Amino acid sequence: MTDAVEAFLRYQAVERGASGHTLRSYRTDLQQFRHFLAARRVSQIGHVDARLLRQYLAWLYEAGLARSSIARKLAAVRSCLAFLTRRGGLPRNPAREVSPPRLPKRLVSFLPIDEATVLLERPASAAAPPAEARDRAILEMLYATGARVAELCGLDLADVDRGGSTIRVRGKGAKERMIPVGDAALQALDAYLGAHGQADGPLFRNLRGGRLTVRSVHRIVRAWSRAAGLTRRVTPHTLRHTFATHMLDAGADLRLIQDLLGHSRLSTTQRYTHVSADHLMRVYDAAHPRAHS
Repeated sequence: MTDAVEAFLRYQAVERGASGHTLRSYRTDLQQFRHFLAARRVSQIGHVDARLLRQYLAWLYEAGLARSSIARKLAAVRSCLAFLTRRGGLPRNPAREVSPPRLPKRLVSFLPIDEATVLLERPASAAAPPAEARDRAILEMLYATGARVAELCGLDLADVDRGGSTIRVRGKGAKERMIPVGDAALQALDAYLGAHGQADGPLFRNLRGGRLTVRSVHRIVRAWSRAAGLTRRVTPHTLRHTFATHMLDAGADLRLIQDLLGHSRLSTTQRYTHVSADHLMRVYDAAHPRAHS
């Protein structure tokens, strides 16, 4: 089982270009599955069947895990077994016979335009720390491009085309895409780069000169939103959702938004249509004089 998991992880890293975060999640989930099998004296991956997988799900339920966590762990096992099936290690993938737990449909969280404006136009602090220009540029870039936080952290100076007003990001599966960048974000980026005088290497750096981490960007966004007086929880992904929702509300084509976000399936992007419909009904109810009897 150990060799099978390591082969799967190498495949994800080398051929699929999976991020370090994704690889760590896979490893953790598959190690837990191995411990479950070991407790039942199952040492061969070929002995795993649908019945055993359903027992695994029941075991996770009894451990008190949330449905979303159980669904993720099953997806990791299913991906590994699918890989082994394609490579001839298994005659078929037994996980295809096991349904994941039903998850409640939740609308994505985003900022209304007025709150996004308050966040992005937050006045400079009195102390004006050296990192302030960088942090402002990060906020502007997240909202202007809808990039994933890992994509933003992976940007190099060479990925910014200032003349063409675009950036080149490397998304999931090492797929590259070009994203336009608006004037406000470019101006914030110019202010940051002018203050630091960088010539090459990572675009966003920590105070020691190394590449900024995903965790650091989460901390920056959280601190910035609190300083702006926002009471709701704001994360880098909130700004990605906000970008997509505002684009859709302004009439952007869904296929265009799909390309900008780097979604492989249109169905992933379509969840924003539900957000916009909900927003439309609130606006209608508040604005139309005969919306309520």
